[in-house]
Amino acid sequence: MKRFYKDAAVAAVNGGLGVALDGKPVRTPAKATLAVPSPALAEAVAGEWRDQGPEVVPGSMPLMRLACTAIDRVAGERAAVIEETAGYGRSDLLCYWAEHPVQLQRRQAETWRPLLDWSARALGASLAVTEGVVPVAQSESALIQLRAAVAEYDHWMLTALHAATTVTGSLVLGLALARGEIDAERAWAASRIDHDFQAEKWGEDVEAAEAAAGLRTELDAAVRFMEFVRG
Repeated sequence: MKRFYKDAAVAAVNGGLGVALDGKPVRTPAKATLAVPSPALAEAVAGEWRDQGPEVVPGSMPLMRLACTAIDRVAGERAAVIEETAGYGRSDLLCYWAEHPVQLQRRQAETWRPLLDWSARALGASLAVTEGVVPVAQSESALIQLRAAVAEYDHWMLTALHAATTVTGSLVLGLALARGEIDAERAWAASRIDHDFQAEKWGEDVEAAEAAAGLRTELDAAVRFMEFVRG
């Protein structure tokens, strides 16, 4: 749609902070007033609106999209989102190591083993690993601990955790990001070990590279969202 406002600014709304376009509060797609939990997040979302050109491009406002998701979906469906996010623990990317070659196995071990050790130590969730793609069963105790870790978060952090987990394919990576154990760069590199190894060997596919760029943008937005919510 064409830009219909001149200015975007942080504004007090419903006892919290939101964004106003020419003095009118921004609403979510479900018509709820946009109210976010921190001044930093409110300012960042306002910045996305200010940065729009003659056309408003929703895809260029990932923080706005995450905030709307938190309000319109996750707040009212928190239990379902917890289950969906925790479900990634049953098939976490970090648990599926290559059968060969040894160079790829070495990269996975160097990057993934410390993260799995962190999961066991910090979350109480010791996950089993396997080689290849045949599913490996995780212990119920580990899955219970992972679900409990997910359930600790309010709908704001849960929204970002869900986004980071789906992008990387790893709940361990998502929780490590949420707890500040790793940054976006490390999480992205860990999630792309297999892909990057194949690209080095056979070359990068243009369409795959474009898709990866989109996923990286989503991950970066999720991590920024976490940081703003944490303050």
